[in-house]
Amino acid sequence: MKLLENSSFEALSSQLCVETGDSHILGRIESYSCKMAGDDKHMFKQFCQEGEPHVLEALSPPQSSSAPSPGLLGKSGDEAENPLSDKCCRKTLFYLITTLNESFRPDYDFSAARAHEFSREPSLNWVANAVNSSLYSAVGEEFNSLGPELWNAIDQEINLQSCDIYSYNPDLDSDPFGEEGSLWSFNYFFYNKKLKRIVFFTCRSVSILSNYGRSCLDNELDMDLEEEDEVDEVDGVSEDRERKRLPDLNREKSLLLGWVGSFTILLALVWHRL
Repeated sequence: MKLLENSSFEALSSQLCVETGDSHILGRIESYSCKMAGDDKHMFKQFCQEGEPHVLEALSPPQSSSAPSPGLLGKSGDEAENPLSDKCCRKTLFYLITTLNESFRPDYDFSAARAHEFSREPSLNWVANAVNSSLYSAVGEEFNSLGPELWNAIDQEINLQSCDIYSYNPDLDSDPFGEEGSLWSFNYFFYNKKLKRIVFFTCRSVSILSNYGRSCLDNELDMDLEEEDEVDEVDGVSEDRERKRLPDLNREKSLLLGWVGSFTILLALVWHRL
């Protein structure tokens, strides 16, 4: 897996990291290529020792119990009871786990994640509504202008209509967002098989009253102080340079006055002889 550069995602990720008064919103959007390099191929071979790449693994239903299974949409009767409707092949599961590892490296390791910790989402509209609802409730009306920009950037990168959408919903023990003060979180994968690409959209809300929230405030204060120190240091360097320039200017002025004086005396002598 390789992180792909995307300036739009970088700008959006910056806008998705905000303080809302009683919580911190920490969001990130990243694009990954599914083309495997040397290390990925080695890990994939190890992963496949537990099962063939095209063996189907059972996923959990979407988080909301009212959400229909993606494979059941538009189906009825016996066809709707297809036991394979909420499954994905192990190769896709490997892509999802590797994306998590790349995104959260080196703080977390998801190598032990299992299929039941993932879900296949029923539709793009379902996911968009869930994301918009969470972010609007947290950010407020500011999201009205950010939302369309966000979805347009994702669509340009991955072609949303051609994607399978998965989510990561771990238990509390393995949840990277399960620390004290975590209010809510989501982790969505937009997988375009044809493009061999995944866009990963992760976001969480953390109470500022928690230890993590307070550490965020401390970090922000430290960064502000560092920026002030850098400004003072730059100003100090400028003052030193200015002080060093003053003796040079005075020296040049003295030399110039001495030259003018000598020239004046020389003219007086010549004039006297004439």
